[in-house]
Amino acid sequence: MAPPWLVLIISLPTHNTAGRMRVWRALKAQGCGVLRDGVYLLPNRPGFRQIFQRQAEDVMAGGGNAHMLVLDSENRDQQGLFEGLFDRSTDYAKLVEAIQHTHVRELPSEQPDKLQRQVNRLRREFEGIVAVDYFPGEAREQAAAALEDLEHAVIDRLTPDEPHAAHRRIKRLQVKDHRGRLWATRQRPWIDRLASAWLIRRFIDPDARILWLATSADCPTEALGFDFDGAPFTHVGAKVTFEMLLTSFGLTHDAALNRLGGLVHYLDVGGIPVLEAAGLETLIRGMRQAWTDDDTLLAEAGKVFDSFYLAFSGNDA
Repeated sequence: MAPPWLVLIISLPTHNTAGRMRVWRALKAQGCGVLRDGVYLLPNRPGFRQIFQRQAEDVMAGGGNAHMLVLDSENRDQQGLFEGLFDRSTDYAKLVEAIQHTHVRELPSEQPDKLQRQVNRLRREFEGIVAVDYFPGEAREQAAAALEDLEHAVIDRLTPDEPHAAHRRIKRLQVKDHRGRLWATRQRPWIDRLASAWLIRRFIDPDARILWLATSADCPTEALGFDFDGAPFTHVGAKVTFEMLLTSFGLTHDAALNRLGGLVHYLDVGGIPVLEAAGLETLIRGMRQAWTDDDTLLAEAGKVFDSFYLAFSGNDA
């Protein structure tokens, strides 16, 4: 089996500033990892050797030295360290932020070209990140889902009668049709179930009764299940249950709820890191230890989600 890494070691004369910058830009554009100044890393995959070979030839033509090596990882820790040099989660996070700041409703429908250009630009940015995302993970899926939602919203705005593929869409529901209902989820809830239960009572069904199930098979037929396999409200594509509820009930226009969704998503399934995640995780873990009754746990956790929502809303006194 071939070693998993390619390494390019280069040096150029100090006076050749233009050549140094040209090579650096070319290697950066290819998404190379940087071990140190003049030492670059790529996965040992078809086509990547040619990338390094071209830059090596450019370096030597400029009077420098270049060496290309193949390298094994010494152990799993080193393998993980090398893969971490290609982490694109920060790039995806910036893209998701730009997507969320594209307010489809606020753009006049008589300016379809402007709206479409914005979406096309975001799609190109996404594809550019994907092109150098050699070890994709949850962050890519999260960004892809956010972009797809935006593209569907644009279609809805510009061509409201256009049909959509059912298997790629979350059905839009009316809050008024889901009031005073029995909602059910698995007992001893963690972040997604707690946040979803809070969201239901806070924004969807203020009089909701929450039933905590020992197993999902115990869900009564009249109950609206959430966050378990087969439930009407659960993970869909890259969305966790909280995010699916936001989309189902048209709550994605609320920037504070979107931020909470990113926080819940990261703590539940990973993906784009969120600054507040460690603090919320510690609080919820402590609460689960302090309160063994799930109704009490939800009531106390609800205060925390209320506080996060207010902070994310920017309504400082």
